[in-house]
Amino acid sequence: MDVLAEEFGNLTPEQVAAPIPTVEEKWRLLPAFLKVKGLVKQHIDSFNYFINVEIKKIMKANEKVTSDADPMWYLKYLNIYVGLPDVEESFNVTRPVSPHECRLRDMTYSAPITVDIEYTRGSQRIIRNALPIGRMPIMLRSSNCVLTGKTPAEFARLNECPLDPGGYFIVKGVEKVILIQEQLSKNRIIVEADRKGTVGASVTSSTHEKKSRTNIAVKQGRFYLRHNTLSEDIPIVIIFKAMGVESDQEIVQMIGTEEHVMAAFGPSLEECQKAQIFTQMQALKYIGNKVRRQRMWGGGPKKTRMEEARELLASTILTHVPVKEFNFRAKCIYTAVMVRRVILAQGDNKVDDRDYYGNKRLELAGQLLSLLFEDLFKKFNSEMKKIADQVIPKQRAAQFDVVKHMRQDQITNGMVNAISTGNWSLKRFKMDRQGVTQVLSRLSYISALGMMTRISSQFEKTRKVSGPRSLQPSQWGMLCPSDTPEGEACGLVKNLALMTHITTDMEDGPIVKLASNLGVEDVNLLCGEELSYPNVFLVFLNGNILGVIRDHKKLVNTFRLMRRAGYINEFVSISTNLTDRCVYISSDGGRLCRNFEDFLHESLVEYLDVNEENDCNIALYEHTINKDTTHLEIEPFTLLGVCAGLIPYPHHNQSPRNTYQCAMGKQAMGTIGYNQRNRIDTLMYLLAYPQKPMVKTKTIELIEFEKLPAGQNATVAVMSYSGYDIEDALVLNKASLDRGFGRCLVYKNAKCTLKRYTNQTFDKVMGPMLDAATRKPIWRHEILDADGICSPGEKVENKQVLVNKSMPTVTQIPLEGSSVPQQPQYKDVPITYKGATDSYIEKVMISSNAEDAFLIKMLLRQTRRPEIGDKFSSRHGQKGVCGLIVPQEDMPFCDSGICPDIIMNPHGFPSRMTVGKLIELLAGKAGVLDGRFHYGTAFGGSKVKDVCEDLVRHGYNYLGKDYVTSGITGEPLEAYIYFGPVYYQKLKHMVLDKMHARARGPRAVLTRQPTEGRSRDGGLRLGEMERDCLIGYGASMLLLERLMISSDAFEVDVCGQCGLLGYSGWCHYCKSSCHVSSLRIPYACKLLFQELQSMNIIPRLKLSKYNE
Repeated sequence: MDVLAEEFGNLTPEQVAAPIPTVEEKWRLLPAFLKVKGLVKQHIDSFNYFINVEIKKIMKANEKVTSDADPMWYLKYLNIYVGLPDVEESFNVTRPVSPHECRLRDMTYSAPITVDIEYTRGSQRIIRNALPIGRMPIMLRSSNCVLTGKTPAEFARLNECPLDPGGYFIVKGVEKVILIQEQLSKNRIIVEADRKGTVGASVTSSTHEKKSRTNIAVKQGRFYLRHNTLSEDIPIVIIFKAMGVESDQEIVQMIGTEEHVMAAFGPSLEECQKAQIFTQMQALKYIGNKVRRQRMWGGGPKKTRMEEARELLASTILTHVPVKEFNFRAKCIYTAVMVRRVILAQGDNKVDDRDYYGNKRLELAGQLLSLLFEDLFKKFNSEMKKIADQVIPKQRAAQFDVVKHMRQDQITNGMVNAISTGNWSLKRFKMDRQGVTQVLSRLSYISALGMMTRISSQFEKTRKVSGPRSLQPSQWGMLCPSDTPEGEACGLVKNLALMTHITTDMEDGPIVKLASNLGVEDVNLLCGEELSYPNVFLVFLNGNILGVIRDHKKLVNTFRLMRRAGYINEFVSISTNLTDRCVYISSDGGRLCRNFEDFLHESLVEYLDVNEENDCNIALYEHTINKDTTHLEIEPFTLLGVCAGLIPYPHHNQSPRNTYQCAMGKQAMGTIGYNQRNRIDTLMYLLAYPQKPMVKTKTIELIEFEKLPAGQNATVAVMSYSGYDIEDALVLNKASLDRGFGRCLVYKNAKCTLKRYTNQTFDKVMGPMLDAATRKPIWRHEILDADGICSPGEKVENKQVLVNKSMPTVTQIPLEGSSVPQQPQYKDVPITYKGATDSYIEKVMISSNAEDAFLIKMLLRQTRRPEIGDKFSSRHGQKGVCGLIVPQEDMPFCDSGICPDIIMNPHGFPSRMTVGKLIELLAGKAGVLDGRFHYGTAFGGSKVKDVCEDLVRHGYNYLGKDYVTSGITGEPLEAYIYFGPVYYQKLKHMVLDKMHARARGPRAVLTRQPTEGRSRDGGLRLGEMERDCLIGYGASMLLLERLMISSDAFEVDVCGQCGLLGYSGWCHYCKSSCHVSSLRIPYACKLLFQELQSMNIIPRLKLSKYNE
C-alpha cells in the first residue's frame, strides 16, 4: 500500500479520476476507484443523499398544516436541515461530540433536525428559524459527521481509527449497521406463471404518496384486473371503459392487431358485452359498487360511488403512472401493454425471471431511513393538527402558539427505536420488517468490513427454495460468488464484490428532454395501434412509458455517446429488450453497477448495470479482444468480495473451501483498529503478535488488511506425527507457544449505572466491608478501593465484587395515607465477576450517560495461550483443533535446524483439493529466502515456476520438500517432508469458553429439573435418542437413575383406594389414611397429574403390592 501511497497519496479525487494511459497499468484504477468511492461508499452516499436532498423533498411534500377549526390558521415549513452531532450537557447547553465518546458513554451519536417555519398567531404572521423538531442518528463518515475530511492525526486526536470504514450508526452506545436489503424492483412489469401454469402480470408501484400492487390475472381465457382495494376481480375491458376508452376498436388497437392477440382478447370483450356496460359512466358505476369502503376517521365530504371509483383509478391503481385532470391516456396504454405482455407470454415469449439481478433493487440505509422519517414526520404533523383542532376553539386569553406544542421526542425516539431494535414497522406503507439492523461485529477488521458489504434478502429462511439461493449468471462481477454462509441462510445472504457501486436516485427531467430531442414520440399523440408495429419500440423511463421510437439503435447509441461526453449522469443506464420490443432507461437508485474500460472511446471508464451488460461484449483480458468487443474488464480479481479477496490462489481451490474460509475469516482474531486499546466493548479478542501474511493479494493491499492483520505465519511440516493429528487436528510446538505463537487477549466489560428514583432516593456505592477481627476487607471485597469500585490492575477471581452497589428497597412514591419511613432502607445489589478463570482489571471509566445517571464501566483482561482444543485455520478453509502440544526436543527438525510450529496431517489434502495451500507454502518459503512478499491474487499471482526457481537458487528442493530428522530417535525420516510457512488464523472458538460439566447445581423452579445451558450452569441432558439406546441395551436401572433419581425424584403419597395424590399420609378425598402408600416419581410427573386435574381430567394411579 506504501507503493500506492507514493503514487496516489497526494492526489485529489479529481486527479485520481483522471484517465490512465496504458492498459498494462489498468489495475492502478482500483486504488483510484477505492479512493474516490471507498468500500462502504454506497452506505455513506445513500445517507448523504437522504439528509441533504431527500429530507427536503419529504418536507416539500408535507409542507403545510392547516386546521378545520380555524381556516385562518396555518403552519408552513420553509426549510429543514440536519445539524452537526452534539450532546446536551445541561439545560440548553450543547457541545459537539465525537463518536468514541458516544460509544463509551452509551449515548446516541445524533444531530438535531431543525426547521424554519412560518405560522399565524392570532392575526399576525410569524417566521421562526432553526426550531428543533427531533434528532437524527448520524452515520459515521457521512457529510454531517465530525470525522469527514479529517487527517489521520486529527483522527487520533478524536480516538478514532483512520482505517475504520464508517457507514454505521452509534445508538445507545452500540454500533448498528443497516444491512442492504434486496427487493424486486418497483414500477416494473413482471410477467410470471403461478403453480397451475396460468400467466399473470404484476406491478408493484411506489411513489412518495402510496405504494400498491396491481395484478392482471387470466381466468378461463378472460383478463381481469386484481387489486386489494377492490372486492373482486374486474374485467379488464370495464377498466378501459372507465378510463375513458369507450370504443372496443380502440381498446383492441391498443392491445395489438395481430391475429393471435385479437383472438386471445376476444372473450374479454364479450364479457363486457354480457355485463351490459358501454359508457364510461356505466363502467365507473360498476367499479364503484365493487370498491371496498375504507372507513376514514375524520369524515370529510362524502363522495359518490362513481367519484370514488374515479379517484381509485386515478390515484391507487398503477400509482406510479401520473394522471393529470383525469386524463387517463398514459394509464390506458400502460394497462394495454401489461395485457399484451400476458398474451404474448401465453404464446412463445418467456415469462420474466424474478431472480435475475436486473429485476432487483438494493435498498440502502438512506432509502430505509427516508421511509421511516417520512412516516414520523407525517405523524408529527397530524399531531400538530390534532392539537390545533382541540386548542383553537377553546376561548382563552393567550393566543394559540404552535411552537409551544412542538414535541421533539416523537421523531427522536422513532428513529432511535427503529435502528436499535431493527423493526421497521410503518403503518402507512404496510411495511413490517424485523432484523433490518444488526450489531456491527467487531471480532476483527475483516468481520466489520464484511458486514458493511452484506446484502440480506427478504426470503424466509425455512423454505427450501433453490431459485433465490442459486448463483445467478447476472451476479457476475456484482456479488461475490464465494462469500455466503452455509446452512439455512445459504445464498440468501450475499456480499458485494470489490468494485460494485450502488446507484442513488437521480433527477429524470434532463433525461426526458434528451429523449424527446432524440426522436421519442409522446404516447398521448398516438392512436394506440402503433404500439404493436414490429419496428416501433416502446421507451420506458424508470418503469413509466415515455413514448415510442422507430429507430431504437440510433437512440441507444446517441444516448450512450451523450453519457460518455458527460451530458447526463454516468450512472444512467439504457438497454433494449428485443422480445418485448422496448428500450429501458433507468436512473433510479439501488441498481448494482460496475466499471469497465470503454473500448470504443479510448481510456474511458464506464459504469454498466446488469441490464446494460447484456448489450455489451466485454473482454476479460487484452488478448481476447476482437472486433466486436465494446468493453474491457479492468481486473478479474475484483469479482470476489472483501472476505474472499484474502485467500491466496483461490482459483486453485475447490469452491466450497473458499466459502468456508469466507465464514472463518470473520472469526479470526487479530487487530480491530488503531483505537482498540481505548475501546470498552462487551467482548473483544486481540492477537498478541499479529503478522502480515507472507503471501498477499492485491485485495489485501487495497483494503489495508496488512495494517490490521489477523494471523501469524507458522512454519508447517506436512507429515503424520503421534496419532494425535487425526481428523484435521494439529500438533503444536511448545517452544513456539512460549515465544508467543497464537497468544491472545480476551477483553470483557462489566458496567453498572447509578440511577435517581422518583421518591428522592438514589443508588449508592458503599465502601468495602471490613472483617471484625483483622480490620481488613473480607475476601469478596478484597479488590475494592475505598470508594467501593474495583481498582485497576487487580486480579479478580470468580464471585468477587467489582462494584459494591446498593439500591433503596422503595423506589416509587409511597401512596397517600401510608406511613412514610424516614430513613430509606438499602439492599445490596453488587456487580460480581463470574468466570471460569481469573481476570485482571485493565481500566475503570466513571462517567454519566444521556439520562444523567452515573455510569461505571470496567474492562477486564485475560491473556490466553493456545491449549488443546483451540481452533486454528489456514486461509483455505482447512480448520482444525490443536490435538497435542509437543516439547521442542521431540519435534522433527530440518537440516538447517528449523523446527516446525505446526505439524499438519497430510490426509487433509487429497479429498479437500486445496492446492492453493500447497502453492502458498511454496511462495511463502521462496519469499522468506528472498526477503520479499509474493502475490497470490485470484486469476494471477506469482507463478509456481518462478517460485520454484527462487527455491533452487537458494539451494532448496524445487518441490518445497526438506530432509527432516526425527526428534525422538534422531534418525532421518524415510521421506522428504513438505516444509514451509503458511499463514494461520486463530479462531475465536476456544475450549475455555465451551468447557462445561456439572454435579449438583441449580434447578428450574417449576419442574425441579436441572436448568439448561452452560451459562446457567445447566445439566447434561440424556435426550430421547440416548434413552432409546439405553432401552435397546436393556439397562433399566441406568435409565431409572438418569431420568429420575439424578434429575427430579420426589416422594408422593398416593391413596390406593381412589388413586389420587394424598398429602402427608392423608387422603383428602377418602378422608382417611388407611390405604395411603408412599412412592417416588419424577416431580414433573406429579406436576402433570395436578395440571390435568385443574382441567377436570382425573388421572388415577392403580397400585398393587410388589410381593403379590
